[in-house]
Amino acid sequence: MKHIILGAAALAVCASFASAQDDSVVRLGTEGAYPPYNFINDAGEVDGFERALGDELCKRAELNCEWVTNDWDSIIPNLVSGNYDAIIAGMSITPEREEVVDFTQNYTPPSPSAFAAMGDVDLSGAVIAAQTGTIQAAHVTGMDGATLLEYPTPDETVAAMRAGEADAVLSDKDYLIPVVEGSDDIQFIGEDIPLGGGIGMAFRKSDPELRETFDAAIQSMKDDGTLNEMIIEHLGEDSPRF
Repeated sequence: MKHIILGAAALAVCASFASAQDDSVVRLGTEGAYPPYNFINDAGEVDGFERALGDELCKRAELNCEWVTNDWDSIIPNLVSGNYDAIIAGMSITPEREEVVDFTQNYTPPSPSAFAAMGDVDLSGAVIAAQTGTIQAAHVTGMDGATLLEYPTPDETVAAMRAGEADAVLSDKDYLIPVVEGSDDIQFIGEDIPLGGGIGMAFRKSDPELRETFDAAIQSMKDDGTLNEMIIEHLGEDSPRF
């Protein structure tokens, strides 16, 4: 691993927060159902890009962290209510979410969303499946003639399309690439769509010091190149990076 350098201000923030927390645990909330960002492996543990990223960020910030899983549709309310201290779950930064939570800087650049279907589909009049509460679901509601079907998990959107309940799926392309590559009957259709401001960690508005601590750690990974290395390793060579 390359030498880690944190600026004086960043170190001061980390030291201040670590001192205030003593040996308490910082709980990281994730969905555990959105590969390659986060998923549950065969050992029953959180895995994927965000597991590796979160562990590294906690190491750099000298914080004792543990992982908590939560369904996507209640992941922000349960952060606000105190069930965990941060969200690291493939969550795109949007103005609507910023009204409720505070984000770090993005740890991935904006990635394209994409449509997938079992054959050619006229999207202007299609029934399109998307995960509940996502930027993709919001986009479908603004498409002329399209009908949105929402599902709790991304896997359920693909299953609905396979079952004929939906004509197509709209999701992060990073999620859909292995779905398409692993199937003989699903293909990308239409143009990729850039949505959101990249993915960031979300925090309660009452926890600015914790947010600043993780923000400094993210910046240090950008500065020394390890964040790009992690993006390539987990999300692929074609995924946008810094």
